[in-house]
Amino acid sequence: MKAKTQFKKLFSKEFPFKFEDGSYLNSVTIAFQTFGKLNDGKTNVILINHALTGNAHITGKINSEELENTKSILQLYKYNKMYLDKEGWWAPLIGPGKAIDTNKYFVICPNVLGSCYGTTGPASKNEETQKTFGMDFPEVTVRDIVNVQRELLDELGIMKIKLAIGGSLGGMQVLEWAIMYGGYVETIMPIATSAAHSSWAIALNEASRNAIINDYAWNGGNYSAQPELGIGLARKIAMISYRSYKSFNKKFGRKVNSNSNNQTQFEVESYLDYQGTKLTRRFDANTYLYLSKAMDLHDIGKDRGGIKNALNKIKCKAKCVGISSDILYPAVEQKVIASHIPNAEYCNIDSIHGHDAFLIEFEQLDKIIRDFLE
Repeated sequence: MKAKTQFKKLFSKEFPFKFEDGSYLNSVTIAFQTFGKLNDGKTNVILINHALTGNAHITGKINSEELENTKSILQLYKYNKMYLDKEGWWAPLIGPGKAIDTNKYFVICPNVLGSCYGTTGPASKNEETQKTFGMDFPEVTVRDIVNVQRELLDELGIMKIKLAIGGSLGGMQVLEWAIMYGGYVETIMPIATSAAHSSWAIALNEASRNAIINDYAWNGGNYSAQPELGIGLARKIAMISYRSYKSFNKKFGRKVNSNSNNQTQFEVESYLDYQGTKLTRRFDANTYLYLSKAMDLHDIGKDRGGIKNALNKIKCKAKCVGISSDILYPAVEQKVIASHIPNAEYCNIDSIHGHDAFLIEFEQLDKIIRDFLE
């Protein structure tokens, strides 16, 4: 399958986008990928929501021509060459005959508001000033993200979502979709997420953000070159929370990197260095600040009478998926979500891989998704 990123410009001076904090943007460009065909009623839609540093590339391969055509829009073009000829992040689950069958469903994944993969965000140019937004970009919330996605789906003429599914930040979007636009969404599958970001998760994000803003190269968000030390360290902190004690011990133990020079370097240290460097080459530092804060602000109970009351109002069928070894969003959080949605059930992914299991345990996810759609 070939992946093609599409772009749509939404809103206008006459009808601007209003953020939850009261700020306005006259236009928002949103990047998205689609697979499969819409049925006549435009109701066979599966909406996939991505995580913090994710993007719309869910399956298929991006070729050099596609990358060349979008280089003027993708703010991190010089870094995105690493995606050439690589399958999307959920490719084992999406395609003809797969759990999310593109022969049956029209599958769409929008890049979130505030990201750096084609959708308007802090790395974008402000059309009014012709300068990069940077830290002047409005504060983004999950509800803002969902409102922009709804505008996109309306523009595409989509009448109903068969399934909204996503993990982590993607799961937060799924829950907001079910509450904000309940009559529009038939079923949901939030994976490894939370109804409101815990103090534990907020603390981890704050440590990561501090790593970025204390990098001298960050310069208050006004940088021409990526503050690599800061965002690299931020990624290292996050990666520890994405895995587990058992997964690190099994993969690395106390093995030493044989390629290290004078000082002893453990393989786990080398792994964290690799992950940190990799993110500096594909993700914008200010974007990390904004989207991690959007996760911290996530609270479906805000202005709705609390979490329990908000979940009780979800009318669509739900399958809430937790991961046995997730230390970032423990399985108990998914069980609580399922217990308060009237038509919901809980399902467990048994894995040692921690939070990232929703990007690893494809065999288990395949069965969970197939069973739910049937």
